[in-house]
Amino acid sequence: MPKIKTHRGAAKRFNLTKSGRIKRKKAFRNHILTKKSTKRLRGLRKTGYIAACEEKKVRALIPYK
Repeated sequence: MPKIKTHRGAAKRFNLTKSGRIKRKKAFRNHILTKKSTKRLRGLRKTGYIAACEEKKVRALIPYK
């Protein structure tokens, strides 16, 4: 069997933790930040994790990470 190709877009967006969870960035942190509250922006800085129901799909996209 040939090797599976990594989805390059997904490889740039997701990382694995040591415990095997998949890290991601929070959305809505790029532009039009003036109307978003400081509290909201501070929360968006934190690391997000992929939901358990989506993990299988994402793992298929990044098999060697």
